[in-house]
Formats: sequence, C-alpha cells, structure tokens
Amino acid sequence: MAEDYVIRVKTSPLEVDAAAWDALLQTQPNPSPFMRHAYLAALHSSGSANAKTGWKPHFFTLHVGEELMAACAIYEKTHSYGEYVFDWAWANAYAQHGLPYYPKAVAAVPFTPVPGARLMARSPEARTALLQSLLRWCEQSGMSSLHLLFVDEAEGAACEQAGLMLRHTVQFHWKNMAPTLVASRTTLPPEGAHFALGRPGGETTSPGYADFDAFLQSLSQEKRKKIRQERRKVAEAGVTFRWSLGRDITQADWDFFYRCYERTYLEHGNAPYLNRDFFQRMSDTMPDHWLLFIAERNGHPIATSLIALDKYSTRASNQNAQEDWAAVCSAQVKEEPAKRAGDTEQNALPPSLRSENERVAYGRYWGALERVDCLHFEACYYQPLQWCIEHGYQRFEGGAQGEHKMARALLPVKTTSAHWLAHPAFADAVARFLEREDQGISNYLDDLTQRSPFRQNPQKR
Repeated sequence: MAEDYVIRVKTSPLEVDAAAWDALLQTQPNPSPFMRHAYLAALHSSGSANAKTGWKPHFFTLHVGEELMAACAIYEKTHSYGEYVFDWAWANAYAQHGLPYYPKAVAAVPFTPVPGARLMARSPEARTALLQSLLRWCEQSGMSSLHLLFVDEAEGAACEQAGLMLRHTVQFHWKNMAPTLVASRTTLPPEGAHFALGRPGGETTSPGYADFDAFLQSLSQEKRKKIRQERRKVAEAGVTFRWSLGRDITQADWDFFYRCYERTYLEHGNAPYLNRDFFQRMSDTMPDHWLLFIAERNGHPIATSLIALDKYSTRASNQNAQEDWAAVCSAQVKEEPAKRAGDTEQNALPPSLRSENERVAYGRYWGALERVDCLHFEACYYQPLQWCIEHGYQRFEGGAQGEHKMARALLPVKTTSAHWLAHPAFADAVARFLEREDQGISNYLDDLTQRSPFRQNPQKR
C-alpha cells in the first residue's frame, strides 16, 4: 500500500481542503478544536503564526487517490517561543559547539499546549508513512531536528517505534467525577494524556458532581475551606461575574477581553502572541467553541477569562459520520445562537455523530485591569469549573504547568512529546538527558501522589 501514497506539502493552511482536514481530524482518538482547519488558518491569516513570526508552515497531506489518509501541520521554526516544551538548553548547547539549531521543524499547534492529534491518520500504516515522510523532508531540508509536541498515545508509540526520543511533562486537568476510593497513581482511558493521579483501575468513580458544593464535599477539609475563603474574598470585594457563550459574546466583550489579555502580556514585558485579528476570526469562524467570563465591580468590567470548548467531542469512525461531520463544520457559521442548556447541544448532531465521549473545556487566556485578591483563581478556575458542572462538561484542562492548580482539584497529567535530532552525537547526549529528566518527572509525580486534594473517604462528611 505504501507505494500508492502521494505526499503533498503546502506552504499555507489555506491551500489545504478544509472539509477533508476536519473530517480526518474527527476520525482521531483525541481531536481538539485547536487542530480544526479554521483555527490553524486563523493563526496564519491573522499574522500570529507565519513565516514573519518564526512559524513557517508546511502542511503535509498523504493521499490514496483523492482520499486524504493522513495529515500533519509542520512549522519551520527560527526560535523556540510559544511551544511549552522547552529546548532552549539544547539550542544553547548547539551554539556553544558552533552548530546551528535553527531552523528546526515542529509539529504543534502554535501557542497552544493542549494534548491531542498531531499525526492525523486513518490507519497505523498511514501514520507510519506520514512520519517517515516528515523525517525524510527534515533531512533533505537541513532541519536540525523534528519535535512533535503534546502527541496522543498512539502517536507517541509510533514515534518511539520509528526511533524518536520521548519526553514527558506535567499538566493539571480536572475531571467532573467524584472519587470513591483513595487516589493513587494509575492511568485512565486515553484522552490524549494519562492521569498520573487517579482511582485504582480507573473505574471506581461516580457520575459527575450535582453542583459546585458537591464538588467541594469531595475535597479534603483543608482544600474545601481554602476555596471557600478565596471565593468569599472576591465576593466581599464586590466582584460579580457574567458569562457569554458563542454568538452571545458581543464585539464589545471581545474588545474588552483583548484589552485585558494584551495588558497581561505587556505587564510581563512581552508582546502578546495572538493579535486582535486572530480573535476576530475565532468570533467569525468558530464562535461556538468559546466561553467568556467577565468580572464586574460597580457596574464596570475589570477582568476576564476566555475558555475554549470542545462540545462536539465525537469520533467519526465511518463514512456516514465523516460526511455528516463535514456538513456540521460547513453549517456551524450559519447556526442559530447556541442555547445555554448544555444538555441539549449534542441532540442537534446527526445520529452518526452522537456519542458519550467527553465534552471538554480548556482554560486559555485571562487578564485584569484591577487587582483583587484571589480574582485570578475565581476567574480561571472556580467560575469555569462551576460552569462545567452545570452544563455537563466532563473535563477541564488547565493548560501548561502550575502546581498550584492541584489545590483546586486539577490532577497531574503526564503529557508526551517526541524528538528527532539529525546530529548523532547530540542525539545521544539528549537521549541521556531525557533518561535523567524522565526519572525526575517520575519522582515528581510520586511526590504529587502524596498530596491528593481529595478526602480519603469522600463518603464521610
């Protein structure tokens, strides 16, 4: 079959068939809205991620006849910003030996540390063929290295089998389920990453929380008390919240959000990665994937947090489903404003797309114009978690890093990236480094395991 594959490389996402790309994405075990064609196209067309900003795109597609069998977004990079898997030390080592580390090739969603599909493929054979074509291209193009960031489990296994080195980092994710046994290190069913803290066997969990108070009751007394104190501080400061979903987010709301988002970056001495045009394109092409919280005091907005939603977290595993998904994608910009009753959202999908798969929320951006004690925790964690419970979302991903999230019941998750270096000696050195680093990650997770935020016996109050 391999000789029947045709590889095409496009230098812009706009040259790739959007419907075919999105239909392929929905066949993957771990799709996310950030791999949607509209998202990648918005990054490119807005000027946020293109050759001028050090993200030169190369979109690989693998075909048999006219059928898209595999695809990957590769970026030729001249720096290591916006990746969240840090290799600055590797670049410095190259420089100290008079060797160029850039350009390098990266398979990732720019500025988006969310685990999920990177080597989209309809079969293991197609994924292997795609990966081999990427490696050949890197060698022929003079890339120092290839880095596939935040890959899912199947992709990690394929990369390891192909000789790439695996690297692990830790994120913190929340699950809408009450534990019924003492937490311990294990793995849960694949979701793009593994929970490092979980429940024995991954099956001893009850249904989602009835409300936010029920969620608090599952926590230890110390953690429950702290969260209540933090929420009380915000309320006593006179801060209230409102939220808007999808097309209910007004242009004024988007403008205020960007003002806060930009200010947060500037206060830290950096320009924001994403410009206002990118978010306008999100409003125009992917409105139903966004949830905006706005904090107000004395009738004026003072802070905001923007949450991404994957409310169509379904897997299209047959031809009817793929065709139905393409129809859904093309019709989304014409839909009526989304209802706030989250329980009815999947009922609007074609039968082939309805599933019990998780709906996921992703904490993405935040900013504030005024300083209020604990406002960040309320805007970025407690308001989104309460909304997820009320609207039937099963998972909330808190983004990169942040051990403080564990006190808010976001549990550690081990994520995976895969790396290939062209220089044999440096590849050997990095392999030894990764072996030591991986042991450190394992020890870190062991330590976190001892600090579960959940009560030892949640059945007792």
